[in-house]
Amino acid sequence: MGPSELRGVIPAIPTPFTADGRAVDEDALRRIVRHVVDNGVHGIMTTGGTGEFVHLSRDERRRVAEVVAEETAGAVPIYAGTAACATWEAIALMEDAAAAGADAAILTPPFYFGIPDDMLHRHFADVAAAGVLPVVVYNNPLYTGNPLSPALIAELMGLDNVIGLKQSSSDLGQLVEALRLAEPTGRSLCTGIDSQFLAALAIGATGIYSTAAAIVPAQIVRLYDLHLAGDHAGALEQHRALQALNIFLEYDPGYVSPAKEALTMMGMDCGPVRRPLPDFPASEREALREALTALGVLEPRVAA
Repeated sequence: MGPSELRGVIPAIPTPFTADGRAVDEDALRRIVRHVVDNGVHGIMTTGGTGEFVHLSRDERRRVAEVVAEETAGAVPIYAGTAACATWEAIALMEDAAAAGADAAILTPPFYFGIPDDMLHRHFADVAAAGVLPVVVYNNPLYTGNPLSPALIAELMGLDNVIGLKQSSSDLGQLVEALRLAEPTGRSLCTGIDSQFLAALAIGATGIYSTAAAIVPAQIVRLYDLHLAGDHAGALEQHRALQALNIFLEYDPGYVSPAKEALTMMGMDCGPVRRPLPDFPASEREALREALTALGVLEPRVAA
C-alpha cells in the first residue's frame, strides 16, 4: 500500500482478555473488529498503546494481527503495531505481522534509553529498508521519551517504504511544522490525539489513529465526512459532542482502561487490563456512562 491509501479514521483497538487476564479473548476481538468495520472506518491499528502491546507476548501480538486479518477479510487495511526497543526486534515483529496478514507496520521510536537523532533516523531507515511491510512512523514523545522533531519527521517521511506518520504530541504546533516540512514528500500525516482531530484536519492532516473510534466509530467517521464535505459548523458541533468522551481517553496514568470500560458498558466485554495498569476508577463510571449516552450509544437510565 502507498501513502494515498493512508487516510481517514483508523481506530486503535484494545486487546480484549479473558476474565483472568491470562489470554487474548479472540471472540471479543472479533466483535470489536466487526463493530468498527460495520461503522465505516478506513483501517484498523492493532497492538499499539491502546492494544497494550507492552503487555503482550510476541506470539500474542502475531495472533491479534492474524485474528483481525481473518475478521476484516481485506475490507480495510491493517496497521500492526511493531514497536520495540531494538531494531532487530522491530523487524522480527514486522515479519510476524506480515505473515499474519497485516498491510503495514506502525512503530514508535525505541523507548527506555535516550537515543540521539541520528540513531533514531537509522532505526527507522533500517526498519524501512528491510522491506517487510510499508512503515508508519509513530511519534509519541510522552510515552517513549524519544521525541521526533518536525525536521527529523520530514527526513523520515522521505525514506523509501515509509508511508506516513501518527503524531501523538500534545503540541499541535509540532504537527503544523511537520506538515509544512514534509509536504514535498507527499506522505500521509495523521494525528493520534482524539481531542485534536478537527484542528488537525483543518491544518492539513489526512486522518486520525483514534482510540475513540474503537468505541464510537460512526461518530468519528461522521466528523471526518462533515469536514470533507465542507460543513465546518457541523464538524465543529460533532467534535464538541465527542469531547466529553475524549477527556476520558487522555486519563493518566492510562487510556486503556477507559476504552475497555466504555466498550464493556456497550456490551462488548473487553476483560481487564493487565497489571500494573490501573482499573478504571469506579467514581468515574457514571460520568463515562453519561458521555456515551449523550453520543447515542447507550440508552438513558430510566428513573426509578
